[in-house]
Amino acid sequence: PQATMDLSNPNTKCFLFGALGCAAAVLVASAAFEFYHPKCCSKKFSTPDQPARFAAAKANNDKRYLDITSVYQPDHVRGKVVVVTGGNRGLGLAIAKELISQGAQVFITSRSPFNLTGAAGVICGIDVQDKNCGANFIKAMGNKKIDILINNAGYFYGPEEKIDSLNFEEEMKMIDICALGVLRITSAAVNAGLLDSGSKVAVISSQGGSIAWRFTQNPNGHDYGHHMSKAAANMAGVLLAQELRAKNICVYLLHPGFNKSDMTKKYEHIWEVEGAVDACVGAKRVVHEIGLMKMENTGSFINCEDGLNIPW
Repeated sequence: PQATMDLSNPNTKCFLFGALGCAAAVLVASAAFEFYHPKCCSKKFSTPDQPARFAAAKANNDKRYLDITSVYQPDHVRGKVVVVTGGNRGLGLAIAKELISQGAQVFITSRSPFNLTGAAGVICGIDVQDKNCGANFIKAMGNKKIDILINNAGYFYGPEEKIDSLNFEEEMKMIDICALGVLRITSAAVNAGLLDSGSKVAVISSQGGSIAWRFTQNPNGHDYGHHMSKAAANMAGVLLAQELRAKNICVYLLHPGFNKSDMTKKYEHIWEVEGAVDACVGAKRVVHEIGLMKMENTGSFINCEDGLNIPW
């Protein structure tokens, strides 16, 4: 005899709806995996294991990774008006100096008084945590149009955060500076009409903002505020890319690579094995990658070491 289902039975209905729900969930999950998983995507993704990535670059003699000068193309910044937030120290200062040497008109922002030879302007007193920083920045720029805005200002709390040593104040400070700071400055520039069609916005993020890579790089957790702040910066950057697409303003999230600076000095013991470079090299990597920014790829998250994508 042929088996039949009694559709009037509530239990049968529950079973059917449950089965259909499970099937739909599997289909959605499968589609999401196909779309987002690096191996199933047309994009080429960088390697999450930093020591392995550096070792592979050496083994393969990857010039793009090991010697940025071999592929460096900085001509795109000559004569351009470029703003670098937090351009008075570390990587920001190195980027500003590199841009000046390549003929860009460079404006930097700084919280404290600072002088930079060759800069078109140094805008002091700009703290990206300040709700008035955007207005103060715009006032200082006057009506000067900006070709490239580099949101570099950042903050990394020194002590390692663990579950028994969380510093919520410092976590909020990192998120405020690294994520909201990007929005304060970028929105001010856009709303004041200083970023025209064809301009670029680069957000100096970090591989630390990749949630997918935490399983490799942070198998035991730790450093909550830093990673949360960079993930938030990435979200801000992607949403900016979506909204500014209509204005033809390109937005990228850039991991500048592992740079030797005051901010990373607590990792000095792994600088060499993980391929950390002087900030002047990191600056060239950033400038080179900005030259490769395209509207069709707006919202990308790029590793400036190898030019490959980083998964979210």
